[in-house]
Amino acid sequence: MSNAPVIAAVDGSEHSLRALEWARKEAVRHDCGLLVAHVLPDHAQLYAGRRASLHDASEPEEFADPVRDWVRSLLGADGPGLPEGVTYEALEGSVPEALRVIGSRARMLVMGSRGRGGFASLLLGSSSRAVASTAACPVVVVPHAERGAADDGAGAGAEAGAGAGAEAGAGAGAEAGADAEQSAGRVVVGLHAAETPDDVLTFAFTEAAVRGTTVQVVSAYAIPPSPNLVIDSPFAVIPPEGLADEGDGVPAEREMLRSQTERLAPLRERFPDVPVEQAAVPGDPAGRLVIASRAAALVVVGRHHPRRTAMSLAIGSVAHAVLHHAHGPVAVVPTLKDDV
Repeated sequence: MSNAPVIAAVDGSEHSLRALEWARKEAVRHDCGLLVAHVLPDHAQLYAGRRASLHDASEPEEFADPVRDWVRSLLGADGPGLPEGVTYEALEGSVPEALRVIGSRARMLVMGSRGRGGFASLLLGSSSRAVASTAACPVVVVPHAERGAADDGAGAGAEAGAGAGAEAGAGAGAEAGADAEQSAGRVVVGLHAAETPDDVLTFAFTEAAVRGTTVQVVSAYAIPPSPNLVIDSPFAVIPPEGLADEGDGVPAEREMLRSQTERLAPLRERFPDVPVEQAAVPGDPAGRLVIASRAAALVVVGRHHPRRTAMSLAIGSVAHAVLHHAHGPVAVVPTLKDDV
């Protein structure tokens, strides 16, 4: 899908504006087209159906679409068209289904965490959850401003062990000021060595490569409670060369890191210029990924197999929790080569 576009789903809300901005930068990074998709509201779809059924030539051919004009003004279009490399499509049908269909030809589909009609208290809108659970392409959910880490990002970086370090700064140095926010930080990916599909890792490494930044691989292990264990302490990031048999890590941690190293070997070979950090942490993987999201450019998680349960929104508990609570963009990656 080297020529596939990045698709931004918009509805004119502030949440979709953030998604559009993120998607536009992503399209530039991947040197591909940007397709802006808007699912028409019910009244516009009813108008189109009425005009088609009555064949009334006196009615305008198109229902006024203020979102299209909004997109044109945001992207700085000259004249009636859109900037080069950008296309716009008005879609009909339900939001989840229309976006699922158009997402079948996308590099990724980017959307806001809540739509225009969402309640202010919702962390994740129903459409975002449904699309992330069913789309055939990776879905990136960009959170609304209230969930950003602008007010606590500096402290969180130390807590997560994944702050925007010098490596990320070097990768973002060539970007313009407006692009720096997206460039800063690592790409964090959650890994279950025995279950996470290769597509999830490939997506994470590709995103790190186009940003010139580091991939931080986070795996969690369960250990019995101990008086000396502080669950909320920062997790340690250990390079592969530090995994000697006489290391200080607990056996479960050492085994987890070794499993990571074995699983990541093909990715290191494919992406030799992408620095890799490995982290094995006790406890809840979703909680650790949420902490890491405060200083990450992107958090990448896998989605459960779509055939686990019929007619359900099949999304794993970790992906579900991270989507609801992450402080930055989250990519939910399906098994792209599956024969469903």
